[in-house]
Amino acid sequence: MSNRIPKRIVVWGTGFVGKLVIPEIVKHPEFDLVGVGVSNPDKVGRDVGDICGLPRLDLAATDDVDALIALAPDALVHYGPTAAHAEDNIALITRFLRAGIDVCSTAMTPWVWPTMHLNPPSWIEPITQACELGESSCFTTGIDPGFANDLFPMTLMGVCAEVRRVRASELLDYTNYTGDYETEMGIGREPEFRAVLEHPDVLVFAWGATVPMIAHAAGIMLDEITTTWDKWVTPTERTTAKGVIAPRRVAAVRFTINGVYQGQTRIQLEHVNRIGHDAAPDWPSGNQDDVYRVEIEGTPSIVQETAFRFTDGSGRDAATAGCLATGMRALNAVPAVNALSPGWVTALDLPLIAGSGTIR
Repeated sequence: MSNRIPKRIVVWGTGFVGKLVIPEIVKHPEFDLVGVGVSNPDKVGRDVGDICGLPRLDLAATDDVDALIALAPDALVHYGPTAAHAEDNIALITRFLRAGIDVCSTAMTPWVWPTMHLNPPSWIEPITQACELGESSCFTTGIDPGFANDLFPMTLMGVCAEVRRVRASELLDYTNYTGDYETEMGIGREPEFRAVLEHPDVLVFAWGATVPMIAHAAGIMLDEITTTWDKWVTPTERTTAKGVIAPRRVAAVRFTINGVYQGQTRIQLEHVNRIGHDAAPDWPSGNQDDVYRVEIEGTPSIVQETAFRFTDGSGRDAATAGCLATGMRALNAVPAVNALSPGWVTALDLPLIAGSGTIR
């Protein structure tokens, strides 16, 4: 058993991921939940246990950022909204950083590689300055973008003599997904509809930051980053958690983000997102349903599939298990981030995070 003093944690966000992680913090021997911030006024003042489906914790959720900073936590673990709410995220995160509090976040996925050319200066400079002023650090993770397509492939590349191509794939059934896949991906829409992520720069910006990260780690400079986008139209009606997708509507999308070096795609991210495992039957699938796969064509060639599952009898699905893994990556990184010099932190800066305190 570890004799280390538990890290004092403030969590921001009790949405889907936050509500999954908070119960794990409460029973974790190496973390002490000292504050929870929320932006929803309906949650302000409510006991955090009540919000998260736990017994009473005698800890009230608050929107008072100054009060949370005054707790002087070791870190803010930020499960805020996506980069669609960048200004709000930046305003909040910089307040903690300027106060000398490290931040580990899942929200701003383009920050997994802050030097990506598409990151606007207005998203980068405030964080850089806040880290300098507060002598603090900022780390952003996720599952994809995030460890499934940066940590996993780069770790496997480290046992190769030569890598001719590395591909990291997300192969998921979105039947139970309740996020905005209609506008972002065009799922459920007519095939003529052009989804937000169909625009190449938007797709690279939202999902592609790990491509230049892997290139940097491999010591190469990419010629360019390209994209592809394909749609599959369902011939029959499909029922989802959000309703019904009618025939002749898009029920699967496949897209790639490609790092081109010396005229060839050498680094590739691939998504195949379906409504139903039988959708788009000719497109790639995992050996199991709902997996993240890394394929390396090299010496040696390697295939790795990772499946996130709950085996506790709760009936929670694979997507929920992946969301918990995303949140836990940010939390478990806190001790390592605390030990680093101030500034931006990426997967390349972190040591092996083995999950201290998880076996108990």
